[in-house]
Amino acid sequence: MIDQALLDRVQKQAWFHKYPRGWPFLLFLIASITTAVSVMAIERADRQTRQVELDRNLTETASALQRRITENIALLRAGAALFATQDEVSEAQFAEFADDLQGDGKLYGSLGMGWAPLVPVDKLAELEVAIHDEGRPDFVTYPRPEPDADYATPIVYLQPGSPDNRRAISYNMFSDPVRRAAMEKAIELGRPVASGKVHLVQDRHQADAAGFLIYMPVTNNSGRRRQVKGFVYSPFQAERFLNSASELYRNNGIEVAIYDDHVAPETLLAERRVEGVTGTTMERRIDVGNHSWVVEVSDKKAGVLSALARITLFFGTIASLMVMAIGRLITRRSAEDRRVLEWLTRQASIRNSLTRELNHRVKNTLANVLSIAALTRRRATDIEDFTESLTARIRALSATHDLLSQSDWGNAAIGDIVRSELAPYMEGNESHVKMSGPNIKLAPNDAMSLGLAIHELATNAAKYGALSTIEGRIHVNWELLSPECAEIRWKEEGGPPVSQPQKRGFGRDLIEKIVVHELKSEVDLQFNPGGVECSLKVPVRAAREFSLRAEKMPKPGMG
Repeated sequence: MIDQALLDRVQKQAWFHKYPRGWPFLLFLIASITTAVSVMAIERADRQTRQVELDRNLTETASALQRRITENIALLRAGAALFATQDEVSEAQFAEFADDLQGDGKLYGSLGMGWAPLVPVDKLAELEVAIHDEGRPDFVTYPRPEPDADYATPIVYLQPGSPDNRRAISYNMFSDPVRRAAMEKAIELGRPVASGKVHLVQDRHQADAAGFLIYMPVTNNSGRRRQVKGFVYSPFQAERFLNSASELYRNNGIEVAIYDDHVAPETLLAERRVEGVTGTTMERRIDVGNHSWVVEVSDKKAGVLSALARITLFFGTIASLMVMAIGRLITRRSAEDRRVLEWLTRQASIRNSLTRELNHRVKNTLANVLSIAALTRRRATDIEDFTESLTARIRALSATHDLLSQSDWGNAAIGDIVRSELAPYMEGNESHVKMSGPNIKLAPNDAMSLGLAIHELATNAAKYGALSTIEGRIHVNWELLSPECAEIRWKEEGGPPVSQPQKRGFGRDLIEKIVVHELKSEVDLQFNPGGVECSLKVPVRAAREFSLRAEKMPKPGMG
C-alpha cells in the first residue's frame, strides 16, 4: 500500500519525474547554446578585424623586403656603371668604391659587395697568374671547372674583408647550378637578378643556414659589341636580411616567413617566430630582383579566444550553471521520491526472489527425503534397520547440503564431497582412503546425487568390503574427460573376498538409478574377487532441479 500510494503521487507530478536530470540539462543546454552563439559572433567579428589588420601588415612587410632589395640593387647598379668604364678592376679601386658606398656601416641586410669576373675556362690560369703577381699567391679557384664547362666566375674581391667573407675568396660560383642559373639570367636580361635558395660559403659551419645572392652584370662598353666581363654581386644571409627588413615595419607581433618560389619546407629561406597561438595566415608573391618569393604572415593572439570572447564565455558558463542548479532544485523532490520508490520495489523483488528460492529448495529437499524414506522402508527388515538406514542416508544428504550452503548453493568440489562422506575412515595415522584428482566443481543437484552414491559405496564397504578390515584400502580417483563430463573411479582392496550378490540391494539400486536418472550417465559396478570397483560419470553443468522421485525407482522384486 505504501509503494502504490507513493507511485500514485509521483505519477501525478510533472513529466520530468521520469528524467530528474533532463529538465536541468535542457535549461543548461539552452543557456550554453546562447553563450556559444554569442562567442562565435564575437570571434567572427574579431577574426575579420584581425584579417584586415593582417593584410595591412603583409603589405608593409612585403614593401620592407622590396625596399631592402631595391637599396642593395641601387648599390650594385652604381658599381656596375663604374666598372663598365674600366678595362680592369683593381683591388684598390674596388675597396675604395665599397668603402664609399658603405661608409656609414649600413649593408642593408647583405654581407657586403663582391666582384667576380666571367672568365673563359681556357683563360682561368692567366687570371690566377695575374692575381698572384698582385701579391696574392694563395689565390686558387675552387672548385675547379668541369671539363665541359665554358666559364668560371671566381670571387676576386669581397668587401668588407671579414673572416667569413675572406673564406669565400676564389670560390667558383659558376660551378653551382643555382648561382649559375641566376648569372645566366642576369646576362640575358642585362638587369640585376636574385638567385634561388643557396648555402653560402660564409655559412659553411652552419649546415641549415639559408641564403641568396643578387648579381648585376658588368658589361664592357668600350667596343662595339657589348660583352659581360663579370658581376658585381651581394651575398645575403636570409635570416639577417629578414631582421634588417623588420626595422622598416611597425608590427613585430606577427610571424613572417619567406619562401623561394613556393611554400614548402625545403624552400624556406627565413622565418621570424612569435609566442602565442597562430591565428589567420596570409600569403603574397613578390618580385625580388627578377625572382619570385612568397611572403607568409600569421597573426598571433594570447589564447584560442579573444579577450571579449573569454569574458562572455566565463559569465555565460556561470549563468548556465546557475540555471541548471535552479532546475535541479525543482526536480530534486521528484527524483528523491522516484529513488525511494525504486528502492522499495527492489527490496520487494529481492524478498520475493528469496521466498521463491527458499520454497524451491525446501520442496526439493522434502521430495528427496520422502523418496529415500519410501525406498528404505521397502528394503528394511525391521524398525531398527529402517531407522538406522534412513538416518545415515539423510546425514549423507545433509553433508552435501552443508557443502553447498557454504558456497551459497553455487557449486561443490568433487574432492570435498568425497572427503565429507569418507571422513570417518580418513582419521588417524593409517588412513583407509586414498583420493586424488583435479579441482572439479559440480552443480548443486549433481553434487547431492554424487554424495548419496559415495555414501552407499562407503556403507557397503564398511559392512562387507575393504572398510570392514584393518588392512582394507579404498582408492577414489577422478578426472575431467571433457569440459562437460568428469569420471569417478572407486576401487577397494585388502578386504574380504568378494562374490557376485544373489539379489540386488537398495544400495546398488540407489547408486545405479541416481546415475542413470539424476546424472544422466552410465555406471559400471563390478564385484571383483579382490574388491568392488565402480566407475561412474558425472556431468559438469549448471544447476538443475533434483528430480529423484519414488516413481522412477524400480518396483520391488524387479532385477
